[in-house]
Parts: sequence; structure tokens; C-alpha cells
Amino acid sequence: MLKNNIDLKKTENFMNKVAFLDGIQRKELLPPEEILGRLPINKSDRVLDVGAGSGFLTIPVAKMVNETVFALDIDQRMLKIIQEKADDRNINNIELLKGNLDNIPLPVGSIDIVLASLILHEVRPLPKVINQIGGVLKVGGYLLCLEYEKDNKIVQGPPMNIRIKSSELEEELIKAGFCIVRKEFPQESIYIIIAKKKEDLYNANS
Repeated sequence: MLKNNIDLKKTENFMNKVAFLDGIQRKELLPPEEILGRLPINKSDRVLDVGAGSGFLTIPVAKMVNETVFALDIDQRMLKIIQEKADDRNINNIELLKGNLDNIPLPVGSIDIVLASLILHEVRPLPKVINQIGGVLKVGGYLLCLEYEKDNKIVQGPPMNIRIKSSELEEELIKAGFCIVRKEFPQESIYIIIAKKKEDLYNANS
């Protein structure tokens, strides 16, 4: 009985997460097309969506490019949802990757754009994760980070103790060979940082 209750709770938590990720309110507050519109996306770009979830950004960006969009998530159930959405929309350029940001299963320098929406606060250590992302990005490639600001006045969002201050993320990106192209707050509680890989420090340090 206890195991059944635990399994039921896990299922409930998963469904709640999907409901949030696919919620109308989220799409109205942060339309995925507007987020992606901040990037110089070309038809020939190969894109990686890390912590892809239910495909909030994966599906729209797949419509914008002709090359492969890689959707990376640790939860096979999330990847299944992305596949179902892609099938419903006749999108066939998405490749699903089950895994985490500790060891991204893609060749070095193979990606033009990486999307990291509301995922970096869930992984540690941050420098290692950024180096992993920098490793798969081409020099001149772009990384878009969307996160909740670490500010005690803002209660909406994940627990304060796991959030990343925008200034801290900027600092770590610069250390990893990125330059900050754009930083903005589309909402008081949420920031977007777009960074460009200017050096191949990943290979230099490996």
C-alpha cells in the first residue's frame, strides 16, 4: 500500500509539472516565439534544448530550422510528450536524448544554439554544467539562459536557496569563455541572458 501511495504521489507530481510547463499562463507571460526571437536563429542551425521538459521551446524552434533540434531531458516521460507533440504537428527534425547536463551526449563543437530555460538552477556544480554546454557549442554559437532572479522580495518561482543570481551566472559564463550579448528582465522575477561563445576554453582545458 505504501509503495502504491508513493507511486501515485510521483505520478501526481509529474502531471502537475507538465501542467505548469504547458500552462496557458506561462505561454502568455513568456511566449516561446518571443523568447526565441531574441536569438539570431538561421535555418541551418543545429539546436540543443537542455532540460527540454515538455518541449516548450523544442517544438517552436524545430519549426524555425531545417537541421536537427536535440531535446535533452533526464525524464523519459517528458521526452515521450515531446515526441507525441512532434508527431501531432508533423515535425520530424527533433532527436530525443535521455541524459543530464553532467555529460551531454553530443560531439564537441557540434551545436550552434543551446537553450537552457529554467533548468540551470536544478543542476550543480554550475561551472561544470556551463563547461559541458560550452563544449558542445561551436565558437560563435549562442547560449540562451532563462532563470528566476535570486531576490528575497520575489516569492514566485523555485526555492530561493537553489536560484542563481543573474550576476553570478554572468560571471560563470565569462569564466567559461562566453561574452554576454544581452541581459534583460522580461518580468521582475525572471531574467534572460544571451551569451556567445568567443573562445574554445573547453578544448584548451581538456
